[in-house]
Amino acid sequence: MLIDLTIKQFLERVASGEPVPGGGSVAALIAALSASLSEMVARLTLGKKGDPALDEKMSALIDAASRLRARLIDDVDRDSDAYASVMEAYRMPKASDEEQNVRKAAVQDALKDAACVPLSVAEAGIELLKLACTAVAAGNSGAVTDGIVAVLTARSAVIGALYNVRINLASINDEGFRDDLAHRADSLEKEAFAIETDVLSLAGSVIKKQA
Repeated sequence: MLIDLTIKQFLERVASGEPVPGGGSVAALIAALSASLSEMVARLTLGKKGDPALDEKMSALIDAASRLRARLIDDVDRDSDAYASVMEAYRMPKASDEEQNVRKAAVQDALKDAACVPLSVAEAGIELLKLACTAVAAGNSGAVTDGIVAVLTARSAVIGALYNVRINLASINDEGFRDDLAHRADSLEKEAFAIETDVLSLAGSVIKKQA
């Protein structure tokens, strides 16, 4: 499994001439890193101010970030597996009409799965942006830059994953499926940039207070 590689090994695999792991797996990985950073900020805040309401908010952040991190760890391999399934489908025999029909159906099914995996990563990234916003707004101000990096990595994961959605949609024949995912992708992209703008503005205010 890709996720069991060391950081150095994973980077070497990405840098190799092989198509996987590629951008989709990397998007899932950086989303998981965003989750880890928000979780860290929450842990650095929990129990430090004697504020039960704040502790409850940080505990909820930890639980949500931990859940998303576990899901995204799986997505690192799921994305590469989905790509491999598309390539396997394209290699199916096509000598007869029957074989061609079977192959076309397999390719379309594999492409749909290859579009759904990064869409799931993008949806998780939106949740992570919201968690990072909480980390920046209410977390330990000494860790605000960690929250900022959580924001930036989550946004990058969303946008990168959505481009992987779109590249697969371009080859999908099911118009209803294609249009539905395209609309969801556009909405997620707008939401990601809007949240990023708001939270980075907020982060600037937090940093200024420390000056």
